[in-house]
Amino acid sequence: MRGRLLLAASLVAAVLVAVATTAVLLWAEPKLSKSEAVKTGGLAGGAVVALYALWLNDRRRRTEEARHELESDKVADERFARAVEMLGNDADQVRVGAMHALAGLARATPRYKQTVLDVLCAYLRRPFEHASFARRPEDPDQAFHPAFDPAKPDESEAPTPEQDQERTVRLTAQRLITDLLPWGQDTDPTLYHLDLTGAHVEYLRLEGRRVGRLTARRTRFYGITTFREVRFAKPALFSGATFHGRVDCRQGRFLGGMSFQAATFEREVDFRDAEVALFLHLPPTPPVQVGTLAVTAGTRVKEDPAGWVLTGGEHATFEHHVQQGGGGGADRAARDDR
Repeated sequence: MRGRLLLAASLVAAVLVAVATTAVLLWAEPKLSKSEAVKTGGLAGGAVVALYALWLNDRRRRTEEARHELESDKVADERFARAVEMLGNDADQVRVGAMHALAGLARATPRYKQTVLDVLCAYLRRPFEHASFARRPEDPDQAFHPAFDPAKPDESEAPTPEQDQERTVRLTAQRLITDLLPWGQDTDPTLYHLDLTGAHVEYLRLEGRRVGRLTARRTRFYGITTFREVRFAKPALFSGATFHGRVDCRQGRFLGGMSFQAATFEREVDFRDAEVALFLHLPPTPPVQVGTLAVTAGTRVKEDPAGWVLTGGEHATFEHHVQQGGGGGADRAARDDR
């Protein structure tokens, strides 16, 4: 009904414009022939109809685009739901396929990226035990690789096929998390957050990535953990975490603060050219440290820094206990880590 009214109105407007144009031309140019005046008026009226046609075509195009976008969103939602459902499948290859489907969805539909990262992190937070967790190989960087020797009485039981299959799935989740985070020439300005609280991760690599907040409270890190050239814009929280292998933080930028409260290090930590800002919470037992950790001016360092090799410490504020009363953003971030 509305379309018919608009069409009728455009036709009436076209007639009025044609008549008015003809009348004005005959009045302004008496020498102009009536046929020329009527022809010019008809062109003016036709222009009104043409403008209406263009508007109508643009409206139809926008409506079609909106319908297409709605259908795309619906398809994306269905893909996401199916992939998440497949994560509960008993077959490890199905779970791996579901993770790749989620990663593909995150790349094609950026609004899903944080959600997909949350799902992958949630998968890693699921309870997981591997027979090799109970062993202490000579080189902790090879935590999952010592061969089981039933002739040695001090060896734990051999890993089951199910454990090895689940390990493969979890390594896929870790790799996809790394691949989805922006790095290098990627211009994505979004800060993506990771929550690995209580997870068991192996050979976690976030080198060169740009991350928002990393929450890894009580997380157990096996093998080499790589934070080389990483950039954390929000706090990186490792409260109660255990690092069974080496930690590579070379050239890392922990600009939102970092907490190692009650963290345990079984191997060395490489802090060469690394920098921390806002706040730094140190563990009671310092690790074997390679290189110095640069502390930005104004950083609040909690607990006694004895045993740590810090640079710029003369510009930091050292706090041995939780401050009473109010405080700045650094205090709130450090208290939040508790």
